[in-house]
Amino acid sequence: MSVKDKVPGTGGDHYIPYEERKGPESVVYFTRDLSASGLRRISALVNGNMKGKVAIKLHTGEPHGPNIIPRPWVKELIEKDLPEATVVETNSYYEGGRYTTEQHLETLRINGWDFCDVDIMDAEGTAMIPVKDGKWFEEMSVGKDLLNYDSLFVLTHFKGHVRGGFGGSDKNIGIGCADGRIGKAMIHTTPGSSDQWDIGEEEFMERMTESSKAVVDHFGEHISFVNVLRNMSVSCDCEGVDAEPVVTPNIGILASLDILAVDQASVDLVYALKPEDKHALVERIESRHGLRQLTYMKELSMGNDRYHLIDIDNGNAEITAAEAVKDVVPFED
Repeated sequence: MSVKDKVPGTGGDHYIPYEERKGPESVVYFTRDLSASGLRRISALVNGNMKGKVAIKLHTGEPHGPNIIPRPWVKELIEKDLPEATVVETNSYYEGGRYTTEQHLETLRINGWDFCDVDIMDAEGTAMIPVKDGKWFEEMSVGKDLLNYDSLFVLTHFKGHVRGGFGGSDKNIGIGCADGRIGKAMIHTTPGSSDQWDIGEEEFMERMTESSKAVVDHFGEHISFVNVLRNMSVSCDCEGVDAEPVVTPNIGILASLDILAVDQASVDLVYALKPEDKHALVERIESRHGLRQLTYMKELSMGNDRYHLIDIDNGNAEITAAEAVKDVVPFED
């Protein structure tokens, strides 16, 4: 079947409550401790599967980006827990501070990523990795240096996204490991189109998620996921200083070995906020049909949308999303 005969799924603007989901449950850890120590403590629960040469995939931000994961947190995590790890990135598809390798290196310098090795994985070329059971792709183009690593620690700033609705672990590796010219074009642009961003809504979510699946399958048991729910603008970190002001309260940090569970739990915590606190981010998610990321991950057997939420601040008690956010305070800049 040709691409033009393929039909995207639906429902990306519809939130499915937990009680309406079916299937097995994974484990997702939660802490309210938004600090370097909080990040280290929760990361330790999911980094036991790191072996060999370890890559840390995070968004290092556009120049002077205000909302990225604080560099001191990452520095402490690397120095104390993952001392041989390398931060990995790819060049951007849009023109900006990370469009070319030279621009990207300068942005890394500006943003202070000078305490660790940073590998721009597509600086020296690309590689194709298989997409198993994909609708849109049989393979995805990634930065070739991805193949140099044995394990991947996915450290994600959870926030909104102008195309994806939200940017969680799925977006971090689905877009973030695809190389800046070929892979990202496969996800964003219909071949031959004059509009660089002509693919959107459910089809975009599915293409991005198939790219993510290729990375997850590539690393197998040696991949872990941490989502930091802090400074959650409706804008992605790729918008840098032009990001919309943050109005959503800070919540905490989530970690899991299951990419779907950690992104689903992140979305659930946002939806559990008070209406006035969640309005902006929920509107961004639903208007872009971003919830299709979650249902498509489930269709691709990437994980579970049901989970045990474990509160590591309170004796590893199992809690609900509503209990996790009941004491959050409105965001103050």
